[in-house]
Amino acid sequence: MKKELITISLGGSMIIPDDVDVKFLRNFKKTIQENSKKYKFVIVSGGGSLARKYISALQGRSDKNKSSAGIAATRANAKFMSIFFEQNPDQQIPTKFKELEKLIKKNDLTFCGALGFKPKQTTDSTACEIAAKFKTIFINITNVKGLFDKNPKEFRDAKFIPEISRENFYKMINRFKYKPGQHLPLDQSSTRIIKENKIKAYIIGKNPKQLDNLLNSRKFVGTTIFG
Repeated sequence: MKKELITISLGGSMIIPDDVDVKFLRNFKKTIQENSKKYKFVIVSGGGSLARKYISALQGRSDKNKSSAGIAATRANAKFMSIFFEQNPDQQIPTKFKELEKLIKKNDLTFCGALGFKPKQTTDSTACEIAAKFKTIFINITNVKGLFDKNPKEFRDAKFIPEISRENFYKMINRFKYKPGQHLPLDQSSTRIIKENKIKAYIIGKNPKQLDNLLNSRKFVGTTIFG
């Protein structure tokens, strides 16, 4: 039986919020491995605190320079994740779609960071482009349980949004101007890719149980982006 391919955008704040979150990664690894009997995965790693530290040190430089440093951080995190999952340490992290496609055909699990520089994009957009190209569902794993009407880490009255249309999600995120290192559930370009390609998309938190529930068609805590 052919395995379904799943694209996961793993926020850098899940991998390295400040120091590496080993406890989360062990549980995440277990969940991925347990579901690898019926799924293949592409896991796109964000830059996390490593990217933000690079970007902060480049204040006054162009957005392209800051974004390029952030891209380097995403690829370093992807390499770390590959090694954490005990893959061949000599295997290169893909930097182009052609390289990624070859690895997907060969492996059940592929890690990558950003696939080249594109203005005003994060690895969320990379993951959405992958989902569009290979016609997969898209799962974004972030440090809150799903989508809120405002940042729940700053506002106690933030309201959780269990489901939202692609059109309304696009409008919601694009009220904000893009900036490197921004704190949004997905970047602005991602919402356009999801909308234009009618991608089935989900935003969930760091509890691996919710990922397991989603992958096994059980009730989960998170946000569904529909129609």
